[in-house]
Amino acid sequence: MNSNINIPFEFIKSWSCSNGNVSSMNEIRSWISQLNAKTFVEISETCLTNSSFWHYTYDKSAIVNRDGSFFEIVGIREEDINNKTTEQPIIIQSEIGYLGIICKKINGIVNLLMQAKIEPGNVNCVQISPTLQATKSNFTRKHGGNAPLFLDCFLHAKQNEIIYDQIQSEQGSRFYQKRNRNIIILIDYDIAIPDNYKWMTLGQIKKLMEIDNLVNMDTRTVLSGIPFAVFPLFNHRDLIASWFIDKQLYNSIFLPEERNSVVTALHKLNNYKMFNTSKKSIVPLYELKNWIVSETAIQSKYKADFSVGFFNIEIEGREVRKWMQPLFKATEKALFALIYKRYKDTIKFLVRIKPEIGSFDIAELGPSIQWEPTHTEKDDNDVDCFFRKRLALQIGICNNVVLSEEGGRFYHEENRNILMEIFESDLTEIPNDYIYLTYNTLNQFCQFNGMLNIQLRNLLSLLHM
Repeated sequence: MNSNINIPFEFIKSWSCSNGNVSSMNEIRSWISQLNAKTFVEISETCLTNSSFWHYTYDKSAIVNRDGSFFEIVGIREEDINNKTTEQPIIIQSEIGYLGIICKKINGIVNLLMQAKIEPGNVNCVQISPTLQATKSNFTRKHGGNAPLFLDCFLHAKQNEIIYDQIQSEQGSRFYQKRNRNIIILIDYDIAIPDNYKWMTLGQIKKLMEIDNLVNMDTRTVLSGIPFAVFPLFNHRDLIASWFIDKQLYNSIFLPEERNSVVTALHKLNNYKMFNTSKKSIVPLYELKNWIVSETAIQSKYKADFSVGFFNIEIEGREVRKWMQPLFKATEKALFALIYKRYKDTIKFLVRIKPEIGSFDIAELGPSIQWEPTHTEKDDNDVDCFFRKRLALQIGICNNVVLSEEGGRFYHEENRNILMEIFESDLTEIPNDYIYLTYNTLNQFCQFNGMLNIQLRNLLSLLHM
């Protein structure tokens, strides 16, 4: 990293600039509305037999395509320590894709180059996406289309341009060991900007996250990795502190955690991974006892979090305009929440060791609450019960927004994202798989893979000054 660039200072300054200095908030919203109005999108469910590209294998053990590219859908089975068996379809996409954001100082303030992108599963067509959002199959052009814009900026990024570069997990409840490369670069050269891209400050993107289904999941996960807690503040500490209305959040970001909390968190997570005895195996789709595998869908015989459907897709302006593909289709909205409390002049967030059936390394730290559609009150632990009561009374809710999951693989999948503040005297006794940590620790953990799951990373990106 260029030693002349103070990363925390530049990105906190951009965060504080919530009105922008290149495009106004009204211009950005109008831009999105115009693109939604003029871009042709048509998506409809179909049968797999109508596709010449995707198909079941001869024995219905998997859904694959003729090139062996992109992804495949197989079955997965897990048997836990109590001999309880869980099984479901899951996506195998072993290739690592790019989720990248280009930044540049414009008139003294760092701006981020954001793309207005349509994914086939988006609930509202256009969403604000990273500069580059591409699978390896995309950027190696296995689909036969054009190479993604700005790919070369990331492929040939110089060491002193890289702000953040980490391979992070995707949804372990839908993907099997899927990861993407989250990367942020800061350039100092000019680039041509197409009509479906705009420069925005970090503060503007944070404000746009308050609008339902506007800022996509990929943007949120990349921004959660901005390394605020990694670099020294040098002589800008007082100025940075003055930009924070919430001084305890400032302390949570920039004051190091006491060592015992960090050691405890790592000890708990490593113990879970070491002593977990669940067994997972990839199985043919036709062996899933409680799932019906047909040419129109893969559906559970009982209540499930999702089904698998097949969709005809036509989107104007994509590298490939018309295609057919499978998409995972949520049955209802999920709910993810991050509980936090203030004490000793800082803020600590309640996180939990969270295993998922498709996790790359058994478990990661997840949010306080991670309820898929099938979660019910009978599944609640003490933290869930506490949260459910406070939510019903609307106490302590600081953020409550509906945001979309990844539209390239999931159809109209949304989740409710909540930040909830509690009193210092609340939840002092918590289950053993929970721990309170400052933002500083969570941000440092985010600089490594296998530490924070995507739900927690996305919730952290919603914080305001």
